[in-house]
Amino acid sequence: MSAPTMEERKACWGARDEFWQCLERHADDASKCEKLRLVFESRWQWVKYFNKRRDFLKYKRKLETEGYHPPEAAGKS
Repeated sequence: MSAPTMEERKACWGARDEFWQCLERHADDASKCEKLRLVFESRWQWVKYFNKRRDFLKYKRKLETEGYHPPEAAGKS
């Protein structure tokens, strides 16, 4: 598999951005963003990376706004 061209990378990132914006607008209701998800997932190699990155960024935002709260079961045996 060859490396993606600059145009392919731009299209990949653009599809990702459109899909993520749709998810933000619809409170992560993926059913309302199905067409954008299909475009994003059908043509690009980095879907798994982008999905993990989005989850991480959401987690990071939550930590920054709410702080860290350890699970209640942590440290109990």
